[in-house]
Amino acid sequence: MQTSAILYNGELRTTATHLRSGTVIETDAPVDNNGKGERFSPSDLVATALGSCMLTIMGIKARDKGWNIDGTKVSVEKIMGTEPRRITGVNIVFDFPAGHGLEEKERKILENVAHTCPVAESVHPDIKQNVTFNW
Repeated sequence: MQTSAILYNGELRTTATHLRSGTVIETDAPVDNNGKGERFSPSDLVATALGSCMLTIMGIKARDKGWNIDGTKVSVEKIMGTEPRRITGVNIVFDFPAGHGLEEKERKILENVAHTCPVAESVHPDIKQNVTFNW
């Protein structure tokens, strides 16, 4: 089944529609690549997908174990390289809410599942994934 449909709107902007839900995401080329930078760039979405995937997989494991990580925040920084222009690294910082009550063993389980989420396993191994967990 097709996942999405993408329309080029002109001026380096696209509209992607998730076909199952109808959810829409617009993208712009970044300012440093002749765009307006008013929306996520496609490479921003790759980096953001990594952080979101890690947190989602952690959420699945936490739910299955009866642990609560609600309110966890993730910040994502995409690092771009040149020649060729590509993502060379992603810095991801997890900030867990105070009072989560997770012991060291539980934390390690969540960290391990984060590192093995489908997006982390899908991006090229040359893309450095620098992940910090602030418990």
